[in-house]
Parts: sequence; C-alpha cells; structure tokens
Amino acid sequence: MKKYIAKRLLVSIATLFVILLVLFILMDLMPGSPFNDEKLTADQLAVLYAKYGLDKPILTRFFIYVKNMLTGDFGISYTINKNFAVSEMLKGRLSISLLLGTMAMVIGTVIGLVLGIAAALNHNSWIDNLCSMLSVIGVSIPSYVCGLLLCYYLAYKFKWFPILYNSNAKVFSLVLPAMALSVSPVANIARFTRSEMIDVLNSDYISLVRSKGVKDYKIIIRHAMRNTLIPIITVMGPLLANLLTGSSVIEKIFGIPGVGNLMIQGIQNNDYNVTIACSFIYSMIYIVIMLIVDVLYGVIDPRIRITKGEH
Repeated sequence: MKKYIAKRLLVSIATLFVILLVLFILMDLMPGSPFNDEKLTADQLAVLYAKYGLDKPILTRFFIYVKNMLTGDFGISYTINKNFAVSEMLKGRLSISLLLGTMAMVIGTVIGLVLGIAAALNHNSWIDNLCSMLSVIGVSIPSYVCGLLLCYYLAYKFKWFPILYNSNAKVFSLVLPAMALSVSPVANIARFTRSEMIDVLNSDYISLVRSKGVKDYKIIIRHAMRNTLIPIITVMGPLLANLLTGSSVIEKIFGIPGVGNLMIQGIQNNDYNVTIACSFIYSMIYIVIMLIVDVLYGVIDPRIRITKGEH
C-alpha cells in the first residue's frame, strides 16, 4: 500500500510541475502584456520588463517562480493591485471559494440522494419518470444559466436572498450561488443512486433478507442504503473537485470575492502572476482531491493496486 501511495504522490507532483510549465508557456504566448498603456514608449516598456524580470528567458523565469512559490511567494500583481503580493490577494478568497464548493456539494448530495432513492423505490412509476426528467434537465442546463434564473426569481422578484455577495452575511449570501452550482451534482448523484439502488434491491441477498420477514424500511436503511452509498462515495470525489475548481463564472455573476473571480480579473488584465497563481491553486485542489480518491480506491478495492502495478 505504501508503494501505491508513493507512486500516486509522485505522479501528482509531476503533474503539477507540468501544469505550471504549461501555464507559463500559455501566458508567454498570450497577445499583449500587463503594460498595455498606449502612452508608454518602447524604452519605458523595456524598463518595466527589466524591473519585473519579464525580459529574461521563459525557462529562467519559470525556475525562479518555482523556487519562490515553494516559500509561498506567488509574485506581485502587475495591474489589478499594482505591486501588491499575490499571496496576500489570495488570503480570504480561497476560504470563500472552498466554502461555496462545499455548500454546493452538500446541497447536491442531499437532494441527489433523495431523488435517486425515490426513483428507485418507485421504479417505472410517474415518480421515477419525474426524477429522471429532472436529472436530465440538471445535466443539460449550465450552472450559470441556473444562477441567472435563481438570481432573477429568488433574489430580484421574491427578495428571498441577496443578489450580490455580502460579507456581513457570508453563508446566507452564498446559498443562492451554491444552489446554482449544485444542479449538476444533484443530477449526477440522483442518476447514479437510482441505478445502484435498483441493482441492490434486485440482488439475491436482498431477496434472502426479505424471505426472513425483515420489514421494508429496515431493508432499505440497513442493507440497500449501505451498499448503495459505497460506490456513490467514489463518484463524489470528482464531483467535489469540479465544484471547487469550476465556480469562476458563478463567482462573477454573484460578485463573490473568491479565487475564480480573481482569476477572471487576472485574465482580463493580462496580470500574469495572478492568473498563474489562481490556475495553479485550482489545479492543485483538483489533483489533491483526485489523489485522495485514487488512494481510497486502493483501500476499498485492493485489486486496483494490483492492476495498476503496485508490485
């Protein structure tokens, strides 16, 4: 098991290193520069490039950045908050993004499980068809469309929630964007739960339990639910990673001062250090979660370790 975890860890570190290099190359290939003021002369631009080290070869800048990053230094902002440390700009923003993603995952998991179980227990009925239809709609509609609809009706029309983020009511003002983000997890978890629950309820050991006279609600709670949740937990890992790293548009719509909103500002203003730092943090969150899920796969099913060459 130790060899398996060590191998997965090394692969994750190498992946992060490659992602950071690709980000540097993409930033270098982007049109324009952080200093797009038309009043600046060529000599003034050259001075600015030399001041911030942008005149050095890309590989030199890359290794300098990696060295500084290991100490928590992500450079300074060129345009958004001029000469301000990017690491300071990220403080507070990361916790908001993580809270938003976690809230969306909790909402999506609870509603998805309820819909999936209801559909499975009422297989081939109108309830099953309704839950299946809601799942298809949830997969088809992008989260930002749901966000705009929720914002218009629940915030603007009915005044139930604030339209924009309010730092004085952090959790309450994140409910609406979390609901918008949770639409896709609701649909995916509901479909997966329905499929797994139907398979479990039709299995031989459930028939054996029924033959012993066990009541239906005990069968569902003690046997069917327990065996259904095991494969669902493995699906929730990638869903959580997608939520934590895919909230940029939702953050922009609701004015949430999270990492995603900052990354969009960095892209719009060609602020290289801000864009690279935000993209790298999102990549790191995704890879860490997937690493945890990958290790859990190996713990739950030892055959995975053998298949992937633990020997």
